[in-house]
Amino acid sequence: MKTVHSASYDILRQQGLTTVFGNPGSNELPFLKGFPEDFRYILGLHEGAVVGMADGFALASGQPAFVNLHAAAGTGNGMGALTNAWYSHSPLVITAGQQVRSMIGVEAMLANVDAPQLPKPLVKWSAEPACAEDVPRALSQAIHMANQAPKGPVYLSIPYDDWARPAPAGVEHLARRQVATAGLPSAAQLRSLVQRLAAARNPVLVLGPDVDGSQSNHLAVQLAEKLRMPAWVAPSASRCPFPTRHPSFRGVLPAAIAGISRCLADHDLILVVGAPVFRYHQFAPGDYLPAGTELLHITCDPGEAARAPMGDALVGDIAETLQALVWALPDCDRPQPQALPPAAPVEELGGLLRPETVFDVIDELAPKDAIYVKESTSTVGAFWQRVEMREPGSYYFPAAGGLGFGLPAAVGVQLARPERRVIGVIGDGSANYGITALWTAAQYQIPVVFIILKNGTYGALRWFAGVLQVSDAPGLDVPGLDFCAIGRGYGVHSVQANTREAFAQALSEALAGDRPVLIEVPTLTIEP
Repeated sequence: MKTVHSASYDILRQQGLTTVFGNPGSNELPFLKGFPEDFRYILGLHEGAVVGMADGFALASGQPAFVNLHAAAGTGNGMGALTNAWYSHSPLVITAGQQVRSMIGVEAMLANVDAPQLPKPLVKWSAEPACAEDVPRALSQAIHMANQAPKGPVYLSIPYDDWARPAPAGVEHLARRQVATAGLPSAAQLRSLVQRLAAARNPVLVLGPDVDGSQSNHLAVQLAEKLRMPAWVAPSASRCPFPTRHPSFRGVLPAAIAGISRCLADHDLILVVGAPVFRYHQFAPGDYLPAGTELLHITCDPGEAARAPMGDALVGDIAETLQALVWALPDCDRPQPQALPPAAPVEELGGLLRPETVFDVIDELAPKDAIYVKESTSTVGAFWQRVEMREPGSYYFPAAGGLGFGLPAAVGVQLARPERRVIGVIGDGSANYGITALWTAAQYQIPVVFIILKNGTYGALRWFAGVLQVSDAPGLDVPGLDFCAIGRGYGVHSVQANTREAFAQALSEALAGDRPVLIEVPTLTIEP
């Protein structure tokens, strides 16, 4: 007799969700009973790290990742990481064990009361099946919902006595189901886009994370070259959609209204692709658009299109729309943009290293297809200026700004992309939010290189304190941390590098090996 348990594993297997990220409790044990040999279970020591690892895995693989959390408490522990997954359009299928059905109403221990409401609004869809027989169908719905554009996390609460119940008739059809979307502009929509772009005197391209997520980076390059226009990365960049040494590349836009208008002031048409318009952060009011400038917005997310404060939006498939534009647009006779000059080396005066020097060494020694998971918020500008990223899927940053992404996500990214080296560049303030991911890296021998930039303070917060004139705020410093001792305690080989030469040697040795390595680098504090 096929059970809900066996039918659900059939669905997961057929849909390619054979890696389970979790931290189990008693409610989850019936699901894990008889765990199939062709599946793998990745244990995290805290649910924040579990969701962060799954987030990195889903982003790097482009496919849904399966998460198994423990009831309400485990879901709550993972909510901070879920915030980043929501804003990065990460397709997470999150399940949580629920008490047996007969005990939910009396709120027995580990009952998840009103479970579908708990993760909102950070999920596309959440449910608790009305009966055990509906669990396989609901699981299938969750997988397809997570993977439809815009991709995103979903949540399913499952009472643990459901797993042993008989599966309903016809359940075999669920495992074979495929759901596809089509989002090519109509002929009239495409004609309008082409006409407005071709007529522009000085257009500019602004690219967001969904360009990289749809593996459309090469199409963005072709579009920029065909219209001979500069290309910016949209503010609060969580991915790298454009090669950073291309002549058209201009950097990352500031996350402020006035700053964006200032950077784009010379352009009569702004084409934004695969990003919200815009993901602001610092409050710096001004005009949303420079005078006389129009904005066109191509997005896969109807919510992003609807909430934008300016411009005309088209909701569709990013890759298909970019390809159609490349084919349809005429060539233009504008001169090609000139490449930005390389960042000059900084002078080291002895004492703590400057982060710029660390990034210069990384750029020199890392493989050209290295993947960077970045969570040192005060060094974002310097990193983009100094580290070349040329391949799709080369950069991941917390999309919601919530700390705790970097260490776990680096582990998940490396699991998804074992053929490429993953380098985590993590601030000392950020690292502690997801520090238990080091244990997972050690136990499963996941060869991430973790670089901890240790400046003893929340650097970005220090900068904000100056901007907001709150220089006397408490709680901004984190002295006394020994990441080498912490790393060794979790089983990760750990070294400290205090000079450029020592860091270069440590990084070279780490990249030559096949085990996780932590490199602690004491650094000066710089502005974002």
